[in-house]
Amino acid sequence: MARVPYVESEDVPERHRDLLVSSLQDRPLHVYRALGNNPAVLAGLRGFLGSLWSDSGLSDRRRELVILAVTNEIGNEYEWHQHVNIARGVGIDDDTIAAVSRGEFDAFDDEEATLLRYALAVVRGEVGDRDHDAITERYDESAVVGIAALAEGYAALGGIIDALGVELEEEFVGWEPDE
Repeated sequence: MARVPYVESEDVPERHRDLLVSSLQDRPLHVYRALGNNPAVLAGLRGFLGSLWSDSGLSDRRRELVILAVTNEIGNEYEWHQHVNIARGVGIDDDTIAAVSRGEFDAFDDEEATLLRYALAVVRGEVGDRDHDAITERYDESAVVGIAALAEGYAALGGIIDALGVELEEEFVGWEPDE
């Protein structure tokens, strides 16, 4: 059970009501309804997360791979579930998703494997010179900032979801959705 109520649209100021609805799923999501208890924070987080999506410097595929790796690392079922479905929508198959869940990055090309290892180093607080050098060989400084922010942004969101006890809207897809 969620630790805060899921607000209804009439519970938030009119200018924030659209923020309760997922633009991808065209329906209110529990995460946004929980965050709606503080509409200003909801607006700020939606703006920040939207920037991470559009300004990280990554393709849709690579953005979703990073988010999956991070949400798997932190064990956040809610965001893993949401992004498995989003990943499928951008053409990532279940075998690839399962490889991320198992940390089998050798199944990816060198650039994607480096990206995933770097994202995990970021959320583990273990980025060293070797990690930084490896990522900057493949991405410019703008993208490196975007990748680090994407990884930490979704780790933070997962922590908020866990703290608030946000529940899935449907049955969990599983850590290895191809099973």
